[in-house]
Amino acid sequence: MKCRLTALGGDKPVARSGRAMLASIVIRTFNEARHLGGVLDAVSVQTVPGTESIEVIVVDSGSTDGTLEIAASAGAKILNIRREDFTFGRSLNMGCDAAKGEFLILLSGHCIPYAENWLTELLHPFQDPSIAISYGRQVGGKTTRFSESRVFEKYYPAAKTSQGPAFCNNANCAVRKSIWRRFRYDETLTGLEDIDLGKKVVREGFRIIYAPAAPVIHIHDETWGQVRRRYEREAIALRHIHPEFHFGIVDAVLYFLAAVFNDTRAIIKQRASLATLQETAIYRFHQFLGSWEGNRPHRELSSMEKIRYFFPA
Repeated sequence: MKCRLTALGGDKPVARSGRAMLASIVIRTFNEARHLGGVLDAVSVQTVPGTESIEVIVVDSGSTDGTLEIAASAGAKILNIRREDFTFGRSLNMGCDAAKGEFLILLSGHCIPYAENWLTELLHPFQDPSIAISYGRQVGGKTTRFSESRVFEKYYPAAKTSQGPAFCNNANCAVRKSIWRRFRYDETLTGLEDIDLGKKVVREGFRIIYAPAAPVIHIHDETWGQVRRRYEREAIALRHIHPEFHFGIVDAVLYFLAAVFNDTRAIIKQRASLATLQETAIYRFHQFLGSWEGNRPHRELSSMEKIRYFFPA
């Protein structure tokens, strides 16, 4: 899908050659028919000063719900990765390899930009040559669970603050292609390939910046088991990225109690229902149980477990 973009004037993130740049949006999908149309519609109205056009690349890992038909009807370039070959890092590398743009915009198939200047704000920081990665704000939608909305508020606040020099999230981010080409995503990790790349980038003297004015609605339609597995596989990856990090059963219990306590205070303040309180306790239980399970030392993954952790459903 190629959308001609209107030059708006002002500061322009132009390529070094002086030509208007091409921005490549790489979207990972697996059964995203419920949301992909909204994502592509939001992308199609983006206008970026100094940008000649954008291309959209969809990397799909075996959708059976109409996702591919939606992508094709929008004119997106579609790449397919086999289930047995899937990892988050490998699918991203596949999409980035196919991209022609100087800047790679990475977007999940269930993250919907909700501002027409989303792409402009995400690319604006790259006027500074020291910036390697920018990542935008994430907020919950109408169906987002209360606790997860609070997680988004913690890591992606409205204020322009960062979670640390190496933190980023490729559900909504932009990367210089030259930086990606130099480091690439680790294809062996069960998750947090963005944090791993961020750590390498910062170690080499580059910077990552948070762009809160580039927001998306991040929609997770997950079962409780999927919530638990998400946190588990991220914890497994975290042990590889930060071997010094330890999260034991006592930590899990204490963090669970603290999270439920703080969520309860917020629920009371917002006068939410008792059902919200029950849902919050269940969410936090799976969050910290999964985190603890993923941090158990010397965990070895069998071939079947690899499919369970790597594959997004």
